[in-house]
Amino acid sequence: MKQTLPQSFAQKINTFIAAFASKNFRCGAISSRNFLRHTYLESIKPAYKSGLAGVFILLLLPFLAAAQLQETFSDGNFTHNPTWSGDVNSFIINPQNQLQSSGPAVTGTVLQLTTSSQAAVGTTWEFWANLRLATSASNYTDVYLISDKEDLKAPDVNGYFVRIGNTADEVSLYRKDAGKAATIIINGQDKTVATSNNVVRVRVTRSINFEWELSIDVTGTGQSYMSQGTATDATHRRSLYFGVLLRYTSANSQRFYFDDFRITDAQPPVLDELQTVNPQELILRFNEPLQPEQAQRATNYTLNGSINPILAELTGDATVRLVFGRSFSTGANELSIYNLQDLYGNGLAAPILSSFSFVPPAVLPGYNELLITEIMADETPTVGLPAQEYIELYNPTGKVLRLQGIRYSDATSTSILPDVQLLPQEYAVVVPNSQVQQFSQFGKVIGISNFPSLNNSGELLQLRQPNGMLIYAVNYADTWYKHNTKREGGWSLEMIDVTNPCAGIENWTASADPRGGTPAQANAVAASNPDNTPPILVDAIATSPDRVILRFNERLDSTQAASIAHYNISPSIDVAGVQVQGPLFHEVMLLLASPLQERQPYTLTAQSITDCAGNRSQPLTATFALPSAPAPGDVVINEILFNPRPGGVDFVELVNRSDKYIDLRNWQLANLSNDSISNFRSITAAPYVLAPGQYVVLTSNPENIKANYPASRQETFLRMTSLPSYPDDAGTVFVLQPDGQVADRFSYTSDMHFALLDDKNGVSLERVRLEGPSIANNFHSAATTVFATPGYKNSQSQEGVQAQRVFEISPRVFSPDGDGYEDFTTINYATEQTGLVVNITVFDAQGREIRKLARNELLAANGFFRWDGLREDGAKANIGYYIFYIELFGLNGQKSVHKEKVVVGGRF
Repeated sequence: MKQTLPQSFAQKINTFIAAFASKNFRCGAISSRNFLRHTYLESIKPAYKSGLAGVFILLLLPFLAAAQLQETFSDGNFTHNPTWSGDVNSFIINPQNQLQSSGPAVTGTVLQLTTSSQAAVGTTWEFWANLRLATSASNYTDVYLISDKEDLKAPDVNGYFVRIGNTADEVSLYRKDAGKAATIIINGQDKTVATSNNVVRVRVTRSINFEWELSIDVTGTGQSYMSQGTATDATHRRSLYFGVLLRYTSANSQRFYFDDFRITDAQPPVLDELQTVNPQELILRFNEPLQPEQAQRATNYTLNGSINPILAELTGDATVRLVFGRSFSTGANELSIYNLQDLYGNGLAAPILSSFSFVPPAVLPGYNELLITEIMADETPTVGLPAQEYIELYNPTGKVLRLQGIRYSDATSTSILPDVQLLPQEYAVVVPNSQVQQFSQFGKVIGISNFPSLNNSGELLQLRQPNGMLIYAVNYADTWYKHNTKREGGWSLEMIDVTNPCAGIENWTASADPRGGTPAQANAVAASNPDNTPPILVDAIATSPDRVILRFNERLDSTQAASIAHYNISPSIDVAGVQVQGPLFHEVMLLLASPLQERQPYTLTAQSITDCAGNRSQPLTATFALPSAPAPGDVVINEILFNPRPGGVDFVELVNRSDKYIDLRNWQLANLSNDSISNFRSITAAPYVLAPGQYVVLTSNPENIKANYPASRQETFLRMTSLPSYPDDAGTVFVLQPDGQVADRFSYTSDMHFALLDDKNGVSLERVRLEGPSIANNFHSAATTVFATPGYKNSQSQEGVQAQRVFEISPRVFSPDGDGYEDFTTINYATEQTGLVVNITVFDAQGREIRKLARNELLAANGFFRWDGLREDGAKANIGYYIFYIELFGLNGQKSVHKEKVVVGGRF
């Protein structure tokens, strides 16, 4: 039987609606329902009995939605209808039915009251306030329009508030982010509340597009609003509470007054996002919370004009999950949404129509199926992009890739990618969640939390499946920019050829886009750059008696490289196992069946090794040996450049003068500071074995050294992050073994350079005799034909001379012209007793003294003195004969005199 409302009941409804609409009573959404319950309970009872109560409520919904909060305190309390919580004992309702502060008269007091409110978008907030005080940094109020916390004093509050007062005596709108200081988003006009009795009515609106406007009426009547500005901010889109927070000094504890709080949401919900989860499931995200009943009614959703979901589930206050009984059509689909309402009864005036495209199910990427193709490691100074680090992902496959759960890591941290799909040949830029909006203009953006900070100088980045399986790895460095200006910041590194993902520096370079990069877009430097070259075996290093590490110049086919059959060692030692070292796969560990012997060189042969691109090598060989424990003096300083040319860098060259193979892993360079060894720098954390007689050049910039000294041997360079400071005037170089012992030290001064050099900058000091001590007399300026000899034999190197007599001169004729050929002579000595002291004076052919070469020098068992052909005044000696007058004194007072002839030659 059809049911109708009794005429008397309908009249009562109309009377009630008229009263409600005339706003003759003051209530919020809750209190209006209480009014219904208490005032018209008897009238409603017949309707409930006849099943018509629902009709009554539906008739009232438009009026209940008129104000989601309307509080004028006319009921004389704030404990219900609505309920306020917080510092309730520090507020009163005064005789004028206003909320008034009544807290302790203590300077620095902070009070708060909050009440429930979920209105956040498409909303208008209005209120009246009277601050009967002079506002300041210690006397102001914050009216929170949106808050996710009931306790407004909590440091982790997220929301927005209107501040009345503070130092500028203004009314302004702020955003509060958890753990951070509040940010002003609309800066109101100064001095609008600059009296001792400040009355103001405030109105704030926020559109469904997150556009804010702040207006105030200093008359307090609501008839003379003046706009204070507009702004767009979508940072916080949900609310749980509305409230007031105030701060005061002791005299102002009772001088804050509030009234006429009104929150109105008259806008229907808006669909922010539609996401396909799988072939039969959608996620809908709306801009505000929804009424659960309508949101979960399956008939309110229609796919492609006729298909309703089998499940409509409200999974969050503004998120709906739809599950359909069939898969979506490939390509274009359309979803129609009807009859949804927000929490305040605002319904859709017309259906929402949302088109989406469906592609086949996404899969997790395998090895090299998801690439990092762009890296912005140093974002400042900016060129044209937002000042934010980022990486770019690219799908090189024909598959749709599912990124959910993929682990993106640097050396110290890991972040998890969200539930995002990447279409075939699609790019996406990855940034912190807070930066998504800044990058949306460029293309697809993936926001993540805990974005790993990228090192400007370079580091290893990895992508791995949720189970830990490697997808992709790249170990970038700032040398990859190949451009000194761009490496200083604001420019990204871009992969040149995305079909050659295993390549390193040769397939990366600085972006050529005028903005500084191409996030989420094809790279500006894109070009064909295939790898057609087979791998090279760089070296072999024995890390223990039964393990050898092989290093290759590029990534290998890890499966193929793991075969024992590819490796042979001579003298014969069987290979028991092979492990290809990830994640870059350019190192192979050989497990040996029997131990290596110290001081025994071995030859490793690797055959048919295939790189990542499929290029197969010819037989590759390398010599190695098991390292021995070092002793001080085994590895010594052989050359140092401490005064480089302008724009150049320092280097220290070491040489292994022992018959051992010595591993430099965990060795250190240092200098002298305040008479202590200081400023330690690790030479290398990886194995690096020096063979007998082998050189190694330590520098922070091998490319710079190579550019300044083209003859240098680049294969001897070992890059360090930084060297200790070695000043141009004087300093001390220390080389320390892993056990802390000093392997060698050399104290230098600029005066050690050959005095006749026109320019000492860029000229190194070289060791003269390998076996000699690391003292000034055993170092000389490099020849001016080369200026330095990094990585190869010193230009001033001299073989030791075995003295057949007490003193032996070599060479007898020399030419101190800096050409690297016999630029100095040496006075070599060998004695059979200790404690001898020597004086050496140089005389010319006329018997005139020209140089005191040594005075009271205590002799070792053997050694040498060096004369560079200079007079005492620093001038070059003339071409001709000279005499070394040598006086030798013993402990018992005995004395002997020796005279040796030498010739200073030169060009005529």
